[in-house]
Amino acid sequence: MEEVLQLYALAYDAKRPLVCFDERPCFLIGDLVVPLPMQSGKPKREDYHYSKHGSCALLMAFEPHTGRRWAKVYARRTAQEYTDFMRQLDKQFPEADAITLVQDNLNTHQGGSFYAHLPPEQAFALSQRFDMHFTPKGASWLNMRAGPVGAVLPKTIEIEFSALSRQCLDRRIPCQQQLEHEVLAWVKARNAKRTTVAWQFSIRTARDKLQRHYHKCRRS
Repeated sequence: MEEVLQLYALAYDAKRPLVCFDERPCFLIGDLVVPLPMQSGKPKREDYHYSKHGSCALLMAFEPHTGRRWAKVYARRTAQEYTDFMRQLDKQFPEADAITLVQDNLNTHQGGSFYAHLPPEQAFALSQRFDMHFTPKGASWLNMRAGPVGAVLPKTIEIEFSALSRQCLDRRIPCQQQLEHEVLAWVKARNAKRTTVAWQFSIRTARDKLQRHYHKCRRS
């Protein structure tokens, strides 16, 4: 935890940019009954019955110092999609010596995924481009994803995906193509505003607020 918090406290370095990465499933849902459109003084109304159209995966990266983010929708969320996304992310930083990458401990989030889907020389070169750091198990709240932090310890809140859910995905979207269109439009608008994070949870705050956990570490 302190390793990740220390990264957040460092000043911006264009040669070693800090990027936070995460992914989430998205369920594709359509209407069985045509909704009633919004009218003056009346909200849009939709029937509680709906149709399921499967799911897809949304992968997203966010650079907190600059307020830039990148997203892509895939049919699946496997090592292959992770590798493809990281190859695209690498191209966004051609002048960087390495990309400091903060992510969770999902089993596909590792350099081994590159070797499973790229020739060894390409996999090695790509793995050398990332300085990977991992949030502790059960502490996804440490991964910044753009947007204001509400509580001092937001726990399970996923900041950027929370904003995306409220502002873009809070309705029924029946197909992957429409989902990708909506997500990329949202990303474009957020990037234009350079929306970023006011991260306030520091190492000092952690040591103060989580004293009992530090005591457990010392006893163990």
